[in-house]
Order: sequence, then structure tokens, then C-alpha cells
Amino acid sequence: MIDIRQVRADPAAVKAALARRGVRATEVGEVLALDERLRAATAHRDELRARVRQLSKEVEAAYRSGERDRAEKLKQESRDLGAEEREADALVDRLAQSLRDRLLLVPNIPAEDCPDGDSPADNVVLRTWSPAGQASVDAYAEHQRVPHWEIGSHLGILDLERGAKLSGSMFPMFRRGGATLARALVQFGLELNRDAFEEIRPPTLVRTETMTSTGHLPKFADDAYHIERDDLWAIPTAEVPLTSLARDEILPEADLPLRLMAYTSCFRREAGSAGRDTRGLLRVHEFDKVEILAYTTQGQAAGVHADLLARAEAALQGLGLTYRVVDLCAGDLGPSSARTFDLEVYAPGCDQWLEVSSVSWFSDYQARRANIRYRPAQGSGAEPCHTLNGSALAVPRVWAAIVEAYRRPDGYVAVPEALRGWFAGAELIA
Repeated sequence: MIDIRQVRADPAAVKAALARRGVRATEVGEVLALDERLRAATAHRDELRARVRQLSKEVEAAYRSGERDRAEKLKQESRDLGAEEREADALVDRLAQSLRDRLLLVPNIPAEDCPDGDSPADNVVLRTWSPAGQASVDAYAEHQRVPHWEIGSHLGILDLERGAKLSGSMFPMFRRGGATLARALVQFGLELNRDAFEEIRPPTLVRTETMTSTGHLPKFADDAYHIERDDLWAIPTAEVPLTSLARDEILPEADLPLRLMAYTSCFRREAGSAGRDTRGLLRVHEFDKVEILAYTTQGQAAGVHADLLARAEAALQGLGLTYRVVDLCAGDLGPSSARTFDLEVYAPGCDQWLEVSSVSWFSDYQARRANIRYRPAQGSGAEPCHTLNGSALAVPRVWAAIVEAYRRPDGYVAVPEALRGWFAGAELIA
């Protein structure tokens, strides 16, 4: 969540910054009004507490001096004020919770260099990369213009019908070489980042506070799978458990940046996607992904953000896929993000740019929600960490782009050279 002290210190600047995201000034005003009520209630409670403590001393002194009647009178006044203080303390707790609940719904302040804009139409394409010999997206051959769901069905490597029979629509099932390709992509993503990232295998089901820490709750409750009996949530991304790994902890500055990676299954209801293209693997409820994440200081954040982006690009380049880097405008940022770069891979069979990775810097927004701090080497006060993450490799859309781009004239799919080690040397999915 944003720092309430920042809102108090310069409300006009906060209102202007959040207006870039479409947040109304009145919403910031409501936060300020609630904060003022909380501070006033806290001051009143503290005054009552101080008076009760003072009365206790006066009662003790009156008894010592033999003024029993005066002591009893002061004692009764202390009881009355004590009851009032408990009521005031309960009001402070209610207002503090209300303020926290309100702040949980306020999005992060966008970075100054984040482009202005209201929608995806205002996002900025920074660069496009294509493998050697692929001059443009128009250069793909006719045999590569077949959508992956048709290729997968023809080769028997993608069984959407039986996946739907088992679990419902948008739960894909990979078979034969398709299953091997999905597994190989996960291994490829992990191996690419093993040099600098600690591998974690976190739980797939997490508590409510774990989902809240990243900003997925309360805003995206309808998009998540909730097991009500146990109050557990199926993770939409490994970002959720990895971010909470250090929840309520204070890390030494020497441990930063702390880099983590995890392969997990991810679950999303994709609520509100009616009318959007849901064919094949374009939008699915369950998928595998390798996530890379880091805790940093504020000064380290920019360098780590650039490194995460470079690593996500290296995966797509290693697979020989055409992609572009998109700088998201303020109006299209996720609620927790201050700056996000999307990687979109081109799938010639779908003739679409498919988002396969979001590489984001969250400033200290998530760390405040999760109470993740570090202790500077110089100084004693703990500071909130900055968090960053990105998809090192998300399987479904990368799988789709490979099957389409690597399809040969004979209908078979060539295995990208970088993945052949997981195919026992086989060069074709036939």
C-alpha cells in the first residue's frame, strides 16, 4: 500500500500522480479524512491513558498520606476514565482497520517515467526482436499460419476436448510431444536463471494474508480459486508465495538483492473474459510458469528491474521467437505496479501478439502490505524493501508460439535447438 505519511505530506502531488491511473481526487480525500479521524481518536485515547496513569499515582499518594476519602474519590474517577479509555481504544482499532482496508484498495503511485495513458492503446512499443532470417511478422510462410489448436489436434499433442471433460473448458491437456514441450520449457526457464536465483518450490495453496500481501486481494477475489472450507487460495502466480516468504521479517541489507525463482502451477478464473478470444491456449484457467522475483533496496531496484527484463528477453531469444517489449502506460498498470514492461511474442498462426511476461517494479507498495523490511548497514531504523518480479517463462502462450512458428511444410513441428536436450535429442514433434 502507499505510505500514508506521503499522502499527509503532499496530498496534491499524490492526487496528481494517482489521477494518471484514473483515481479520483475524492478517493485520496477520503483516505485523508479517515486518517485525520484516526489521529484525533488516537490523541484522545492517549490523553485518557495519561490521565488514568496520573490518577493511579495520586491515589497511591493519597493513601500514603492518610486521605482515604480523597483516595476513594480519585479511584472512582480512574475507573470511569478507564472505561472511557477502553471505548476510545476500541474506536482507534476500528478506525485503523478502516484506514488499512481503504488503503488496500488504493493502487500504487506510478513511476515518473511511466508513460501517460488511459488504456492499452496508449502503451509504448519500445523495440521488436526477430531471429535471424525473419525480417518481419509478414515473412512467415503459409504453413506457419495455422493456429496451434489445429496443429495440436492434428499431431495429438494438445487434447482440449478431454481436458474439458476432466475439468471444464479452458483447462488444457498436453499429450506426447506436447507434454514434453511443456516440461522442457519449465526446465529451460529454470536453467537460464540458476546462476543468480535460488530455486524455491512453494505451496500452491496459500492463506488470505499471503494473497493480500501482493495486492491480489481484495481487488481480484473474483478472479481467484478459493477453498472456503480451509480459507486457502490457489495461487495465480508464484509471485504470491515468493513475495510473502519474508513477510513480517527484517532482512540485513547485506542479503539484498535477494533473488528467488519458482516453478509452479498457476490458477486463474479469468473472470470477465467473456467475448475475448479463448480458443486453444490463449486464455486458460491453469498453467505452468517459472517466476523470478527479487527483494531490493530502493537504490538497487532500477538495476534489478533491467536484469529481470533482460533475462525474460533472453529466454525468448534463446527459443528463437519474435517478440516486442511494451512499456505500459499509467492507466494500464496492474494495481500494485509502479512500472511494468510486457513481453509479447508473435504467434503467426493466430496472427496475434501474445503477452507472455510482465516484468514489474512495485516500489515499496507490496512490502508495506506484507511488512517486509531491511535494516540498513549504516543506521538502526528498518526500511521497507522494494519488490520486483517477472515471468521467466510462462508455458501456454510460448508453447503456442513455438508450435506455430516452428511448424514445417510437412505438418510436423521442429523442436527448438535450446530444448532438444529434454527431447532425448529428437528434432521433431511428429
